[in-house]
Amino acid sequence: MTTQPPELRTVNVTRYVTPLREGGSLPAIAEADDGFLYVLKFRGAGQGPKALIAELIGGEIARKLGFRIPELVFVNLDEAFGRTEADEEIQDLLKFSVGLNLALHYLSGAITFDPTVTTVDELLASQIVWLDALLTNVDRTARNTNMLMWHKELWLIDHGAALYFHHSMDNWEEQSLRPFVQIKDHVLIKRANRLEEVDTAFKAILTPDLISAIVSIIPDAWLTDRSFDTEDDQRQVYAKFLNNRIANSQIFVKEAQNARQTLI
Repeated sequence: MTTQPPELRTVNVTRYVTPLREGGSLPAIAEADDGFLYVLKFRGAGQGPKALIAELIGGEIARKLGFRIPELVFVNLDEAFGRTEADEEIQDLLKFSVGLNLALHYLSGAITFDPTVTTVDELLASQIVWLDALLTNVDRTARNTNMLMWHKELWLIDHGAALYFHHSMDNWEEQSLRPFVQIKDHVLIKRANRLEEVDTAFKAILTPDLISAIVSIIPDAWLTDRSFDTEDDQRQVYAKFLNNRIANSQIFVKEAQNARQTLI
């Protein structure tokens, strides 16, 4: 049976509320025509549409694995927004982001996860570490956890720095088999003592059919690598990279286990 692709809604920005001056991508809180607030990620930011692709793939894989992820939506940005913004940096960002962008539902009142305040149980810690090792997500450290506490539950956000292989895709197959050495800096690595159990469970969920369904929703407008003949050729490299990494997950699981043993 063919897995159906995730169904993301598409909304239109009606009001630019405020920039979130964190990191280099200058995301912003914006209101859309459905009346909700979103954290808007711009295709015109430093890493371009590849950061949106990583956000989309990482977020939807995490959702399929059962993590709490704010709803992801496609967001249309009209060229009129860049004309009225006083800040020149933001004005340029809006101008270069006209068209289709990506946003996460804004979790009003959420607070940044603090490992000194909240203890994550060992199974959940192992699940998050496994996910980030799969995605090669370098951005879940103690300095920047990219996790929120909302209504006493843990939510994962911001996967834009994941899948860094796509900044140089010509040797994707070699990169798919590399251990993820940066896992040693993961904020939850010390508590991740159930990685083998998680590995078995998650590999059963992340079938090639599911991966293909997720990458199929990457918009053509974001697939700008001209070394590929077609947009679908580029999509297929994402699918092959992830499927290869999942099939050989013992490589990154072992790396994470070794890193944990070094630290405890």
